[in-house]
Amino acid sequence: MAICGVITTKDVLRHTATIVREFGPGAYLRCCLAILRREQTTFLSCVFTRI
Repeated sequence: MAICGVITTKDVLRHTATIVREFGPGAYLRCCLAILRREQTTFLSCVFTRI
């Protein structure tokens, strides 16, 4: 299995508490917005991008 780094809906929803606790609610919101927009993005770009 290769690592592609793209976030998935299942991963974001499964690890909600960890994302919010470790990276803050803003990072979680950016992940959710990326999912709603159907963007192929990495978790790190969601975490380190400002809205």
